Amino acid sequence: MRAVVECGVETVRVLIEQRRHTLDVRLPPAPIWIDGDSTRLEQVVVNLLNNAAKYTDEGGQIWLSLQQEGSEAVLQVRDSGVGIAPELMPLIFDLFTQAERSLARSQGGLGIGLSLVQRLVEMHGGKVAASSVLGQGSQFVVRLPVMLSVEPRPPSPPTEKAMPTRPSLRVLVVDDNVDTATSLALLLRVLGDEVRTAHDGPAALEAALDYRPDVALLDIGLPGLDGFEVAKRMRQQPIHQDVVLVAMTGYGTESDRQRSQEAGFDHHLVKPIKFEKVQKILASVSEKAR
Repeated sequence: MRAVVECGVETVRVLIEQRRHTLDVRLPPAPIWIDGDSTRLEQVVVNLLNNAAKYTDEGGQIWLSLQQEGSEAVLQVRDSGVGIAPELMPLIFDLFTQAERSLARSQGGLGIGLSLVQRLVEMHGGKVAASSVLGQGSQFVVRLPVMLSVEPRPPSPPTEKAMPTRPSLRVLVVDDNVDTATSLALLLRVLGDEVRTAHDGPAALEAALDYRPDVALLDIGLPGLDGFEVAKRMRQQPIHQDVVLVAMTGYGTESDRQRSQEAGFDHHLVKPIKFEKVQKILASVSEKAR
């Protein structure tokens, strides 16, 4: 885990230096061994540090520590940033949770980064918790089970053990926020699906023709053509009649849902979205195909 944390820190170091943050890293003198996928665990570290760097005003402070407590490896990432509003705390691990921020949208949002963190940690048999005071920063604590023996044995990455038994699907993810689309694609790939991304309406139509997805997750607020228009045009083409279209939007009134249905969507998910709902849709598509 020390090597995993060190690699994660180096990945985010450029962003931290650009924002002139002070980073305090404290690692244990002795190794801490985890039975897991080092690449996925590094993504956990990177996501937590990225959020800390983005949501801390320039010249702020970030603390990262790793230690072993009994049978657990404990990773803590704390910052002196803007914090998280109390009403958002129960939602931060859901998909697309987004707070009002003073930073430009180009800085990125919480997106699904924390949902990805939670999923990867749980796939390693661990858990993650958060605490925050608005205006005074946030802290995230990851607890992972350590290996009691480090004798060589056949590798068994948790990402493989946790794979669903359903067949892999071709999923098209469309969102104009590149970070959000990339993170959601990664989360779906972890679960065994093939994924392609697009970031505007015309690109979504082009990708759909070329990729022939089983499922398309479409953000409604797209540039060029909005999600409603993309869905309508896809439904006009015979090759897309069987594609399962999922609208992802911040609006959930009855009229919004009716408009989605009229555009050709099969499902209407309101942000923030619990990933279990996406999984349930994908499972139903697999079962139907089977």
